[in-house]
Amino acid sequence: MADSIKPMIKLKDVTKVYDNGTVGLKDINLTINKGEFVVIVGLSGAGKSTLLRSINRLHDISEGDISIDGQSITKAKGKNLRLIRRNIGMIFQNFNLVKRSSVLRNVLTGRVAYYPTWKTTFNMFSKEDKQKAYEALQQVDLADKVYARADELSGGQQQRVAIARVLTQDPKIILADEPTASLDPQTSLKVMNDLKMLNEKYGMTVVANLHSVELARQFGKRVIGIRAGQVVYDGKMSETSESVFTDIYNGGDGNKEE
Repeated sequence: MADSIKPMIKLKDVTKVYDNGTVGLKDINLTINKGEFVVIVGLSGAGKSTLLRSINRLHDISEGDISIDGQSITKAKGKNLRLIRRNIGMIFQNFNLVKRSSVLRNVLTGRVAYYPTWKTTFNMFSKEDKQKAYEALQQVDLADKVYARADELSGGQQQRVAIARVLTQDPKIILADEPTASLDPQTSLKVMNDLKMLNEKYGMTVVANLHSVELARQFGKRVIGIRAGQVVYDGKMSETSESVFTDIYNGGDGNKEE
């Protein structure tokens, strides 16, 4: 099907140099197609977070161009940038929830970009959006926590609230930056299965940075290896041998990632 090989994320000659001279990314060329589940692996400090944050322009790149579904996010400004970002859901290692707010309110923030202003008074959300948020919580088995405060939940539950928020946003792309780093193995599996559900059931393109090679193998269909800000491997997971992972993690240094 022609649509299934539609480029969703395209990086062309992307380089990122920080103000202090540190090279975060160096001459990266990548195409990620619609509906792919891609995992990015590499040492801490290799540039995985920088890569992900450049895709949704949390970081501005120094050279090159990044396009999202055919539109340059690098050149986008104002309303156009907001519209492109609306199609990109982000899941962070530290969950990024408003701890004192209810689970429902946290999930509803996924709809904020669909409103003309950024005033997030609770009443601005439509009945339809509240229903959408509730259904998203059902998808991640947290419907019973709808009125709980976010800080009353376990880490795994908080991360699944973040996934429900992304589902409510209804993006084309999900960027997950070490989504399981602070979770135990069993909870990590639940969170990865939720990401798999968003990928398979809703057709969202998923790009996830993962520390765990085991999780990468289990969930990724394609693996990209990053070392010292460069792509050192890009291939189908099914064709990736153990020695490739060893090679990705050897060489390079463990400088702390920006």
